[in-house]
Order: sequence, then C-alpha cells, then structure tokens
Amino acid sequence: MSDSITLDTAKKLIDAAERRAEEIDNPMVIAVTNDEGNLVAQRRMDDAWLASVSIARNKAYTSAALDMPTHELAEPSEPGNSLYGLQTTDEGRIVVFGGGYPLLDEDGDVVGAFGVSGGAVEQDMEVAEAGVARWEELLDTETPQAVMH
Repeated sequence: MSDSITLDTAKKLIDAAERRAEEIDNPMVIAVTNDEGNLVAQRRMDDAWLASVSIARNKAYTSAALDMPTHELAEPSEPGNSLYGLQTTDEGRIVVFGGGYPLLDEDGDVVGAFGVSGGAVEQDMEVAEAGVARWEELLDTETPQAVMH
C-alpha cells in the first residue's frame, strides 16, 4: 500500500485553506483526497455554494488521477488541442480549470490531492495554494509518519 494523507493532516490543510478563504471573504468548499482520488476529508464553509461540494471533490480527484494541477489542463483541453473533450471523460469527474493540486511527498510522488471551489478560478487557486503551502510546511517540520500512513 502506498503512503497517503492522514485525516489529521487533511484537517490541518483544510484549516489553512479556510483561513485564506476567510481573509478574502469568500466561502469555499475544500476537499482533500488520498493518492487515488478518494475523499479523506471535506468541509463546506457557511454559505458556500452547494454545487461546489462536488466540484471541489472532483478537482482533487482530477489532480490525484492525472498527477497535475487542474489549471494545467485548461489549454490542452480547448477545441483543437490534444486533450479536447477531456472533461467529458471519467464519468464527468475531470475538471479542467484551476483549484485542484496534487500533494507530493519528498520524493515527488503523489500522496494526496487538494481541491477548492466556491469563487472565481483565481480565488479557488489562491485558497488551494494556502493548503498546499501548509502541506509543504508539514513535510519540512514533521516526520513522514506524522503526515502520511
């Protein structure tokens, strides 16, 4: 079994992202998945859009499934490009706009993913990046066993 994000770690990442969402005064839905894109934890802030529940989860899923941030899929999936129509695959779970990021261990392997939805794409990315930054802090300060299992 590969290493994956623990629930305790997921909560810490969500807390960091929620703080950023509060700073920009935009309620968000924040999701953390394991390395296979399966949900570990999710939080819907008060007044966050209901549709953002599945969008945030799917952004995290996409990042885990494709080992990349979702915003990197925008251009390749435009008409005429090599991945055109990608968002219509995998039972509609693939998201091709920003707000999803893989979480990498110290070897560069995907051990989880982060997804945020509820604002403009730039806001989703900003809030998600706060969670990713917290992940990187934890990797630098905690033992691997403390953040992954």
